[in-house]
Order: sequence, then C-alpha cells, then structure tokens
Amino acid sequence: MRIERKNEHIENYLKTLYTGDTLFSNIFIEHNALPELSMDDIDTSVEIFGKKASQPFMINAITGGGEISTDINGDLARLAKEFNIPMAVGSQKVALDVEEARESFMIIREILDKDNIVIGNLSARETLEEVEIASEMIEVDAMQLHLNTLQELVMSEGDRDFRNQLTNIENIVNNYNKPIIVKETGAGISKDVAQRLYDVGVRYIDISGSGGTNFVEIENIRRFDMDFSDLYGWGIPTAKSIIDCRTLPDDLHIIGSGGIKTGKDIVKAIILGSDLVGISGEILSYLMHGGYQGAKEYLEILTYKLKMIMLLLGKKNIAELKKTDYKVFGKLKDIL
Repeated sequence: MRIERKNEHIENYLKTLYTGDTLFSNIFIEHNALPELSMDDIDTSVEIFGKKASQPFMINAITGGGEISTDINGDLARLAKEFNIPMAVGSQKVALDVEEARESFMIIREILDKDNIVIGNLSARETLEEVEIASEMIEVDAMQLHLNTLQELVMSEGDRDFRNQLTNIENIVNNYNKPIIVKETGAGISKDVAQRLYDVGVRYIDISGSGGTNFVEIENIRRFDMDFSDLYGWGIPTAKSIIDCRTLPDDLHIIGSGGIKTGKDIVKAIILGSDLVGISGEILSYLMHGGYQGAKEYLEILTYKLKMIMLLLGKKNIAELKKTDYKVFGKLKDIL
C-alpha cells in the first residue's frame, strides 16, 4: 500500500491546479547599475555538511518506493552529480517496511560518490534505530526528520497522534552522529516552533513554506468521502517563515524551500536568511514532462539567472549576497 501511495503522490502532484503564494513578490531588492563585476567573478558555491556544493540550492525530498521512483531518483541523482548540488530523498519509511523498495533509494548512492551530498528522510515520529538504518542504507551526510501533520490529517489512513515528537527529535539529535534537519512539508515553520527545535539542539531547519507543492491537494485527490479544498491555502508563506526563523541565532542553518522556482526566488530566499535553498516540485515537473534533458536545461537556465541576478546586485559570492538590503511591502508587510 505504501508503494502504491508513493506512486499516487507523483501522479497527483502532476494533476494539482492550486497555486499558492510564497510572498516573495512582496520583497523589493534594488538594481545596481554599476556592479563592476564580470560573470566570471560570480561564485555561487557554498559549504555545508563538511562538503562543497557548486550552487546554493539542493534537490529536495521528492519520492521513493516503486519502480517509477527508481527511475526518477536515478535521474535526479545524475542531475545532482552533474551540477554538484545536494540531493535529499523522499521518506525512506517504505524502504524500512518493504525490502523491494530499497533499490529506489540505494540507486542514489550508486550514482553519487562520497564528494556529493546525500540527505536521508524519515518522519520525526520514527525511532533512533530506524533513523540509523535509513542513514546506513544510502550513506547519508545528514538526515531530514519531516513534520507533516497537515498531510497526515488529510490522509484517510494517516496518523492522528502527534504527541512527543519534540522529545523524540531531541533524543535523535543527542544520539545520532550526523546533522539532523527538521523539515516541514509545505506548511512552513513558525518562529515559535523554530525556537523550540533550537532549544533541544536542532541546528538545521528546512522551513518548507506555503506556496509550493501542496500535499493537501495531493491527498485530497485520493479522497472521495471528504473535501479539503478549503485548506489548500493553509500554512505560513515561505518568505514570512524564512524571515521569522532568521531571528534566531546565526548557528541555526536555514534551508529555504516551498515554491522555489526561479533564480530570483533563490536570491530572495538567501537575502531573507536562507543558507541553502531547496527545490523539489519544479524539478520533478520538468523531469516528468521533458525527461532528463528537460530537467537539465531547467537547471542550466536556473544557474545562469542566479549568477546574472547576483551580478545585477553587485554581489560576487553568497556571503555578500546574504548582506543585501531589501524592502518588504504589501501583504507580507501586513502580516509580519
């Protein structure tokens, strides 16, 4: 059933119609008409988890489980290798329960070598032992623990008990020997939640704000007994979530994700406070509609526009980009 559900998630994502709002459009950054830079001067590389990535963005958690997922993850891993960017897998729970599902995850490490960054993924409700098994399965550099309360509540077969997650996260952080990333799944992380996570030792948060892949709609397509369309817009917009979480100490590393599609989105996410940016749905769309070549061309254009906008701001590296001034207006200003 888990494998079938994973395949349905892919199919239903491609059927989704709702367009959320990250509120990045409410961020103004000022053009620099005299940057005194060459495109060759622009360095987009970042260091994270003790390794160097060529770009400040990653392929975020998408899928895993069946034969379709094996093909998708193989292509995503090849893209991650070609562009030297980190890659996170979808939830590995299915691979813990169903042995034949493991190949859809293990193919990633068969393609990516030890210089490449691979990130595992399990629910924040799983045990330390399960985290360690999932970690060893694909030799991860870090592990995502995802929070998906909203998605679970929409799923007819989903969990209904979310007690003691913070205690479980604290136990894993204290006893697991690699970085832990706590990740939302499309509804955003508030300042209060970020603070509670920070207080138990979490130093990496993937905010996964509202405005991107909509798991309420994805799961709603699977339901025939109830309609959850009134909750498609639930969550904290990506821009607000990044700004709020960035008020915490600098040793909290923020991965900005949720509706990231363009070079301008990446730039704004970094300016607001992200150390790394996650992209998932947009890459999957290009891969499913245009194959490997289509997804590759998308990433080529993305990297060019990222460098182009950095030059237009007069910023030659990511450290300088983070210091860019910005203005907030409109709806985002109202809710901050």
